[in-house]
Amino acid sequence: MKELRPEIKVAPPGPKAKALIERDAKVTSPSYIKEYPLAVERGEGSFVYDADGNRYLDFMAGIAVTSTGHSHPKVVKAIQDAAAKFLHICGTDFYYETMVQLCERLAGYVPEMGPKKVFLTNSGTEAVEGAIKLARYHTRRDKIIAFKGAFHGRTMGAISLNASKVKQRAFFGPLLPGIFHVPYSNPFRCPHKHEKAFCEKSCECATHLETDWFPSHTDPKEVAAIFVEPILGEGGYVIPAPKFLKDLRRICDENGILLVFDEVQSGVGRTGDMFAAETLKVAPDIFLSAKGLGSGMPIGAIVAKEKVMSWPRGTHGSTYGGNPVCCAAAVATLDVIEPLLPQIRQVGAGMVEGLKALQKKHPVIGDIRGVGLMIGAEFIDPVTKKPAEALVGELEQLAFRKGLLLLSCGQSTIRFAPPLVITAQEVKVGLEILDQCLTELTK
Repeated sequence: MKELRPEIKVAPPGPKAKALIERDAKVTSPSYIKEYPLAVERGEGSFVYDADGNRYLDFMAGIAVTSTGHSHPKVVKAIQDAAAKFLHICGTDFYYETMVQLCERLAGYVPEMGPKKVFLTNSGTEAVEGAIKLARYHTRRDKIIAFKGAFHGRTMGAISLNASKVKQRAFFGPLLPGIFHVPYSNPFRCPHKHEKAFCEKSCECATHLETDWFPSHTDPKEVAAIFVEPILGEGGYVIPAPKFLKDLRRICDENGILLVFDEVQSGVGRTGDMFAAETLKVAPDIFLSAKGLGSGMPIGAIVAKEKVMSWPRGTHGSTYGGNPVCCAAAVATLDVIEPLLPQIRQVGAGMVEGLKALQKKHPVIGDIRGVGLMIGAEFIDPVTKKPAEALVGELEQLAFRKGLLLLSCGQSTIRFAPPLVITAQEVKVGLEILDQCLTELTK
């Protein structure tokens, strides 16, 4: 079978895309970002087609959502079969096979946590909101620690945990009280000004809680939970020093605090294991899933140790959470992803090697970090070493015009989070386009 490549037939946005964009501007909220003028008509595998017939290679998967690629036939069939049976009955109040089946599957991951129970939501931000409630209920404490650079969603509790972009929080206050933000471990830009090699080996970001934060800010016995992305997502695709998460686990154990992993972006095979907790070998008390869980269908999950999910009947629920059609999509997604894990690790390692080769040619590429197909490349000014924010914006736009879909995160990082079904050849094609773009932008 011939490998597809991006194909730009009409300079985007073409006439059909422009017409759609004009209609959109008249009726949709100005809060939408609309990163570039991509008007999608359909998708297949690692490719997206716009309204004017242009074909794009997708390196961002709807922000790590289309885990099985666009319209995977097994997922589509599962959706069609489920929709033909019944569309809704409310899993909070009644029973059906696909909901139980999905919860059984999710409870089987991260075995180091022991027996688990699952609450299904419609999204990642709902999972975060539910986890805040669960942590406070279970511990009877109200304080929560989150991290600088964090992104946990868009609802009120979630934005209270956020510390990524100020526009996500500005003028929405008062926000949820009792939230404290502390530095996240970033070996490339250590908040304690350590050299990268030192920070990777002897990271002090977590122990900073014990030596500074608890004595001066809040008693650990008041803290219900520490919410952390095991790999920072929106904040820059940062993999913390190995010691960081292990220290957090120890601190939580010593103080009766729940450790909550927000795996909305890092989960469902993205790291080459089903969840980053397995990749990084630290078991939380609760982990959260969404994004890639339904291959694009709206579904999320709170997965907690059985003893932690202690809230009684009627304390939390959801009309649509665990919708039967979405559950069917999620089960099919897990069926597709589980056998792909070795391929995800292999293709991801090849992508890192390809980016490092480009780094030698283009000094604007700073740190390259990642695991599986969750990879970030930070762009810097080669002279000052400061984040090259303007360049990243230009790179996104130029790559789009050449048929490659990219998205940034953090200050100046391009996130590489393609569909998990992407092939090594498709990665090679995408990196060739990236090379062309950087050559044009830095000549």
